[in-house]
Amino acid sequence: MTQEIVKRFSGNPILTKAEIPYPVETVHNAGVVKHGDEYIMLFRSHLRTGRSIIGLARSLDGFKFKADPEPFLTPIQDGSFAAYEEFGVEDPRVSKVEDEYLITYSAYSRNGVRIALAKTKDFVQIERVSLITQADYRNTVIFPEKFNGLYARLDRPHSEISPWSIWITYSPDLRFWGESQLVMKPVPYHWDEMKIGPGAPPIKTDEGWLSIYHGVFETMDGSVYRLGVALHDLHDPSKVVAVGDSWILQPEDPWEVTGYVHNVVFSCGAVPEPDGTVKIYWGGADSVMCVGEANLADLVALCLQNSRSAI
Repeated sequence: MTQEIVKRFSGNPILTKAEIPYPVETVHNAGVVKHGDEYIMLFRSHLRTGRSIIGLARSLDGFKFKADPEPFLTPIQDGSFAAYEEFGVEDPRVSKVEDEYLITYSAYSRNGVRIALAKTKDFVQIERVSLITQADYRNTVIFPEKFNGLYARLDRPHSEISPWSIWITYSPDLRFWGESQLVMKPVPYHWDEMKIGPGAPPIKTDEGWLSIYHGVFETMDGSVYRLGVALHDLHDPSKVVAVGDSWILQPEDPWEVTGYVHNVVFSCGAVPEPDGTVKIYWGGADSVMCVGEANLADLVALCLQNSRSAI
C-alpha cells in the first residue's frame, strides 16, 4: 500500500530551472495553494551565488505551471528584516487563514536561520509581518484555522542534545508566540530516525488534521529524505492522534535520486480537492518540482490502521 499510496504525475518534473525566465540553478521546495481559479506555487531557487530566492508560478490545473517574469520574494535591503535575510530566503509554506494568505519562510544570515512571516491577499502585494522565531528554527507551517482564537504553528527547532522533533506554538496576533509543546519525535531504528520536520500545512479531515511531514534516515551513502503522515486532534492540535508507521513517498525517479542534494523528496505544499484527493507537491533532489496525487481517506487510514507512537 505504501508504495502506491501517492501516484506520481506522469509529466514530472513539473517545473525546472529551464522554465524560469530569469537565471536560477534549481526550482524546489515550493508551497502551493489555491487562489480563486489558480494554483499558486511559491518555489525556492538557488542562484549561482549559492543563495536562495523565492519565485512564483501559476497553473489552472495544478500540473502545468508557468513562472512569473520576476522573483516574488528576494532578500530585503533595509528595515528590521535585512540583517536576517542577507544570505537568502528559502522553503516557503502558504496557509489561507480567514481572508489572507500567510507565508512562512526561512531567513538565512550570518546570525543563523530564523523563520519569517509575511502575508498577502492577492500574491501581488506582500507585507512582511514579523520574524517569529529566534535562531535556529526551520520548517514552520501554520494551521488554516485558529484554535480558541489563537493561531497555531508546527515547526522544528535545531538541537544538538535531543532528536530534531516537531513542536507546536500559539499566537494571538502572528507576532508574539508561546505555549510551545513537543508533539512528535523521530523513532530509533526507523525510516525517520535521524530527524523529522513539518512539510505541508495541515489538512482538515473528519478524523483530524492530516500533517504531511518529512523524515530523514542516515545511510552509509548519505541521508535519505522521505515523506510520512500524522494525524492531529481536530480541536487540540497539540495531541497527535496517530502517526503512519511507514513512509508514503521516497526518492525513486532519477530527478529525486540525483541532483543538487541526492535522495530527497521534500514537501512544502499540498492542495486538497473536492473529490477527496490531494495533490502533494515535492522538491526532487533539491533541483526540480514534482507532484503526485493520493486519496485523503487512504492517508488517514495509514495513520489509524498502521500507527506508531508520536513521542
